[in-house]
Amino acid sequence: MGSFADYLENKLLDHVHNQTTFTSPTNLYFALSTTTINDDGTGMTEPSGGAYARANMAANTTNFPAASGGAISNAVAITFPTATASWGTVTYFAVMDAASGGNMLGYAALAASKTIDSGDTPSFAIGDYDCTLD
Repeated sequence: MGSFADYLENKLLDHVHNQTTFTSPTNLYFALSTTTINDDGTGMTEPSGGAYARANMAANTTNFPAASGGAISNAVAITFPTATASWGTVTYFAVMDAASGGNMLGYAALAASKTIDSGDTPSFAIGDYDCTLD
């Protein structure tokens, strides 16, 4: 993943340093964007229509086994609904804490932009989502 979002960075820093509690989300929602996403969550333009919805993944050890070496990745495919119309060319993805709206937890540019046409079912294969802390 490219970067944690400002929201999550602040929550984690407060959790570690200020003794405040951060409750991790029960589900993670993967969003696609046709525009460049900024660290503060602005700039994201999700497709609209054509059956677009964020991909919902339970945040658990089945889908995301325990981190090792400062990294974690997906153990099952992250699959979006099948497009019923063009979603445009997606260039970024984001991890959110809600099915719509909500807080952005992190984001990254796709390795290659992808035009999503009617009949396409976008997905991230097992291990394609990598999140590391350096």
